[in-house]
Amino acid sequence: MDERPIGLMDSGLGGLSVMRVLHKQLPNESLVFVGDQGHFPYGTRSQAELQRLVLNIGRFLVEQDIKMMIVACNTATGAALPLLQRELPVPVIGVIEPGAIAAVHHQLETVGVIGTASTIEKGAYPATIHRLAPQMTVYSHAAQAMVPVVEHGLTGTPQAQETVNTALSFFDSHPVDGLILGCTHFPFLAPEIQQKMGPDVLLIDPAHETIKQAQAMLTEQDLLRDRNGGTITLFTTGDRTDLVAGAKQWLAGQFTSCDHVDL
Repeated sequence: MDERPIGLMDSGLGGLSVMRVLHKQLPNESLVFVGDQGHFPYGTRSQAELQRLVLNIGRFLVEQDIKMMIVACNTATGAALPLLQRELPVPVIGVIEPGAIAAVHHQLETVGVIGTASTIEKGAYPATIHRLAPQMTVYSHAAQAMVPVVEHGLTGTPQAQETVNTALSFFDSHPVDGLILGCTHFPFLAPEIQQKMGPDVLLIDPAHETIKQAQAMLTEQDLLRDRNGGTITLFTTGDRTDLVAGAKQWLAGQFTSCDHVDL
């Protein structure tokens, strides 16, 4: 057993979509989350900038005595995962490979990937999918405009649906069997995305496969916490009011504290 918390990070509120799955699957675990809202958005930043920002967060989480880090951000995973795995003294996992694995498991013929401009430009999802399933057709599309909808608390509104409809119009001429939500903000827009894509398109949230991998790694290394009473601690580099609002909405208010931190 290991009492230390699991650390998570994202560019903003999107990583809460991974945290809620993690908390549901491993309710005994203590969690520490950093939302880098002070440097939002990540999707338009350079590789060098992203690596610096994400490594700073990783080092901060290590100072919180974490036992594992989950990069709950596709853009950060694509830019900095190998760097984090090399530089930090704890296991680090990202969300891209789990998302690709989930798509392959569903044996889809054609899959779409939506993410930030940076994630799509790097092409990590198609590369990983084609390594696992060379025959699968993959259409990638940047949907950057959908991210602020989540950050500004506009999910479930007509404006959210309109933004999603416009952002995903690419798929009107590129039909797919499934769609990977390649940004951790996007699961919070799942109703709007499903409405646009239609009921027959499978939406794939990489969070579920990511947490499955995390649980397997923790089990194998005997790092699971086996008693009740895990805490959830939140940090933001931006306005804590926004993170508190997101946590109240998507974590059902299940958090111990939320503080601002300068990184």
